[in-house]
Amino acid sequence: MPTKAGPRTWIALAVLCLPTMLAVVDINVLFLALPRLSADLGAGSTAQLWIMDIYGFMIAGFLVTMGNLGDRIGHRKVLLTGAAVFAAASVLAAYSTSVGMLVGARAVLGVAAATIMPSVLALIRHLFADPKQLGAAYGIWGTAIMVGVVVGPSIGGLLLGAFWWGAALLIGVPVMGLLLATGPFLLPESRERTGGRLDPLSVALSLAAILPFVYGLKEIARGGPGPLAVAAVVAGLAFGVLFVSRQRRLASPLLDLRLFADRGLRGALTVAFVLAFTMAGVGLLVTQYLQVVKGFSPLAVGLWLLPPSLAMIVAGNVGPALARTIRPAYIFATGLVLAAAGAFAITRLGPAAGIGWLVAALFVLYVGTSPIGVMSGTIVMTSAPPEKAGSAGSLSSTSGEFGLALGVAVFGSVATAAFRDRVAVPAGVPADLAGTAGENVVGATTVAGQLPGPAGTRLLESAQVAFTSGMHVVLGVAAVLFLALAVVSVVTLRHVPASGAPEPEPAAEPALSAA
Repeated sequence: MPTKAGPRTWIALAVLCLPTMLAVVDINVLFLALPRLSADLGAGSTAQLWIMDIYGFMIAGFLVTMGNLGDRIGHRKVLLTGAAVFAAASVLAAYSTSVGMLVGARAVLGVAAATIMPSVLALIRHLFADPKQLGAAYGIWGTAIMVGVVVGPSIGGLLLGAFWWGAALLIGVPVMGLLLATGPFLLPESRERTGGRLDPLSVALSLAAILPFVYGLKEIARGGPGPLAVAAVVAGLAFGVLFVSRQRRLASPLLDLRLFADRGLRGALTVAFVLAFTMAGVGLLVTQYLQVVKGFSPLAVGLWLLPPSLAMIVAGNVGPALARTIRPAYIFATGLVLAAAGAFAITRLGPAAGIGWLVAALFVLYVGTSPIGVMSGTIVMTSAPPEKAGSAGSLSSTSGEFGLALGVAVFGSVATAAFRDRVAVPAGVPADLAGTAGENVVGATTVAGQLPGPAGTRLLESAQVAFTSGMHVVLGVAAVLFLALAVVSVVTLRHVPASGAPEPEPAAEPALSAA
């Protein structure tokens, strides 16, 4: 009978949820601070992009390395080291006096943040021996992520309203300070006892694969498939092949590919990746629709999205509770059918439609998908051996990072192509303005404001209709993907038992810990 966790363990979980939430908040909070810090530091458009993107680049690039490092030297050690670096880099970023200093500090923040997800997931795996409690713990951890998404803009807005822009970047100091003060007493140490030395070439190859690939996807999403962006994606894929080839030959690889022998882990990673990919497209188009077509401010957008976001938090905890008696595959499939219905409902939305229809559709979509994000991570972590928990956690996080980046790039390009095909620029508009108006809805809206009388009105109406049509295409594709993913979930995960079911006798599996 597994040992039940006591109050001390649940307090440790609460401490672990704080840096998890912070990692999400730190991504969102800079959106609000960007205009003010750009004016203060003299950051142009290119510099602003690097200030925003470098954090995510570094997280994606170092997740695999940090997860494996935790397996080798200890997850608590890696997490606390990362927390100390994160706090120091937060101070450096907040008091930056130049763009270069801020970009450098954000890069260090990203590397430090890459220690959080795999280490936290691994430590939770070691803290909770009882399957029911472990499922609940991962549900609480998932809630921390969702709360970070919801409250991040609010926290940033309050700080920016009262202090200078750097105050929004200092959130990490008290959070990481609490973790450093309590972690040594509350958190267990865990590591793979048979692991060899970290392979520097594997680390270099992983960075050479991930960083150009993510950079290329972001550039494609931002400006279309230009030569540099495509070359970056191709280079990333080529280095990825070299990385995989090297991992197959090493006795102690950075990423143990034998983890993929478990079909539950494979299925959960597939579902998580496709879900992140699809939700990235949904989120991108819906927020743009609210701002550009409906004309809402970022604050108003956040307020309108609050009800479905709160429903997402509730549903994210209901899913793991249901999973105690129902197999996850059937919870996934039901949720994905709901999500498909919500996505299809959005395709019925016109430029002049009321906001209530969109909020209701998002409510259904979020309720359907939110349990899957939490539960897929649980399946990944419980499918891997405990000594590989850090590597499994890095895989879970990396699949989400790649899914989001690829979804924004692909669906952003699809929506842009649909817009360009449908927008009608009135005759007589100067060529330079017509070119800008035909590129995207933001350009068209800007140009429409510069045109006199009926011409500006016609262009604005055409741009809104064209953008909404592109959104319909993306949401229609999303609905189909959700239905397909429901089938994939049942096929690949139907063998995964409910968390409250009696544990089966261990089957003969490859000895992963021998790596």
